[in-house]
Amino acid sequence: MKPVPGRVTFGFKTSPQHVSFATLDETWAAAAELQVFVAAWMNDHLSDPAAEAGGPSFEALTVMAALAHRVPGTWLGHSVLANTFRHPALLAKAATTMDHVTRGRFIVGLGMGWHAWEHEAFGIPLPPPRERFERLVSTVRVLRALGSPEAATAPGITLDDPFVPLRGATNEPAPLTPGGPPVWLGGQGPRGLRLAAEQADGWFVPSMPLTSPEVFGERRGIILAAMEAAGRDPAGFQFVAQVGAGGAAATRPEARE
Repeated sequence: MKPVPGRVTFGFKTSPQHVSFATLDETWAAAAELQVFVAAWMNDHLSDPAAEAGGPSFEALTVMAALAHRVPGTWLGHSVLANTFRHPALLAKAATTMDHVTRGRFIVGLGMGWHAWEHEAFGIPLPPPRERFERLVSTVRVLRALGSPEAATAPGITLDDPFVPLRGATNEPAPLTPGGPPVWLGGQGPRGLRLAAEQADGWFVPSMPLTSPEVFGERRGIILAAMEAAGRDPAGFQFVAQVGAGGAAATRPEARE
């Protein structure tokens, strides 16, 4: 997704909770007919994130792959994938597959993971925040490594990472996108904003109005300042705000405003 200075573009987001696949399929097909959306998004949960325990939910990567044919030419991504749910190498392979499925229009949206009940119920470790952040850094490093030209052929790539060491790893077939699909991050704290500025291709802010436009602007400024300090050109970096449209037609003008 290439940004145009001064232009706001729009995507749509569907949650895979409390919904049938047929409804998701119909919704994505209808969205494609509007010809206004440049991207389609989905969250990533094993149960209902609004509930303390349980609730129906499809697995996000699988259901997005099944829906991709409904929106040809549209960017696809998750806001955001839980880093705790998948081994980084497996995520890199899935992202490469989605890069082929979408013909180079897949975004790896990534966050640390947070919903405690999901992790406990399904036997998935939920480390303390510091370790979760370190593991997020590790995953970004692995995604970049396995998206590199060196990983496309033998002898592969070796990476001395504290969590996911790679030893002659190859990612074949290679992604269509040079360097692998773009990586967007959802961190909101100082370290998360700095990581986005230094390593990511885009950054998400949580849903408005839970996050105000003023907070969005403040955090955007922090990222831009960190990019300048790191000597990184901000051209091409994406800033994305999620806006809840509500469940009724009467709430949509407010969301649009």
